[in-house]
Amino acid sequence: MATENFIEFNIRKRFTGFDLDCEASFGRGVTAIFGPSGTGKTTLLNCLAGMTKPDEGSISVDGRTVFSSESKTDVRPEKRRFGYVFQDSVLFPHKSVRDNIQYGYNLTPVGSREIDLDHLVDMLGLSPLMSRNVKNLSGGEKQRVALARALAISPKLLLMDEPLASLDARFKGAIISYLKRVVRELKIPMVYVSHSLSEVTALSDDTLAIEGGRTVAFGPTRSLLGSPALAAVADYAALENILEGEALPSQDGASTSRIRVGEAELLIPAIDAAPGDAVMVSVRAGDIILSLEAPQKISARNIVKAVVRGIHDLGSQVLVFADVGERITVEITPGALADLSLRVGSDVYLVIKTNSITVMS
Repeated sequence: MATENFIEFNIRKRFTGFDLDCEASFGRGVTAIFGPSGTGKTTLLNCLAGMTKPDEGSISVDGRTVFSSESKTDVRPEKRRFGYVFQDSVLFPHKSVRDNIQYGYNLTPVGSREIDLDHLVDMLGLSPLMSRNVKNLSGGEKQRVALARALAISPKLLLMDEPLASLDARFKGAIISYLKRVVRELKIPMVYVSHSLSEVTALSDDTLAIEGGRTVAFGPTRSLLGSPALAAVADYAALENILEGEALPSQDGASTSRIRVGEAELLIPAIDAAPGDAVMVSVRAGDIILSLEAPQKISARNIVKAVVRGIHDLGSQVLVFADVGERITVEITPGALADLSLRVGSDVYLVIKTNSITVMS
């Protein structure tokens, strides 16, 4: 978990039948707010944004107090200079892509414009869409435009509320790929709300898990994944490894394609990609088989050598973190753990069927 506290808050907000009471400090990386629906994730995000006023407490961002019930400070949302991407893109329907993106940019003082608009448009692959009306865009394209509009104000903080919830797998992969690029190139701190543990593990450095308006776990995402406290609110049966790979040359007419993920090569369903292209794929943690030896004469096309880096026994299931130059999470049963006598540092083979891999690009 990042040691530098970029966001600090201790807030309470009361509703009929529900109270939000949370305290935490977030670093400058990507922090996820995770939990089931109705737990207060969006309320917490809206308090940070200034769209919902807490009843008590304080919020500071980068050393600046934006809310304090004690000093009666409540900085208006537009004065906080935070970018906000909603679950539904909420674009101006009568405007073009260019006008939507330039709206916030034009309102930002020249001296505060830290992000070059041309670079932003190029980074998010929006150049071919700039003259189009937003009503004629796909769901994934609309979310890219919404992301660009939020970033065009050169925000001090990017807030994202379930931005992938309404998208299908291939659009989700594209947005995740763009978000990773935003993090790498722009280095804007991000708070990402989601009920998807797969998205959280793919994107975030740290995770705040809440239930019933209260914190149940907080810490680095990778270590928190094996926490019994997180297991109480997470659906591990739906846990997917969302992986960014690089397309490799494939044989003409082949029914499969090859990508590199970390140090491993994977055969995936055929895609139209040039060597070197980034390819997002996913595979369920429960669809991966572990073996102590390389199996012979087997229909599964992916047999990948890995090293066990972590084992987390959660009672009814076990999560194994396997290292192939990229961490892949495997879900097995406690009985399988005992039979295999797995230990941290054990050499194993991951057995993955090609059609168990979903192409998200």
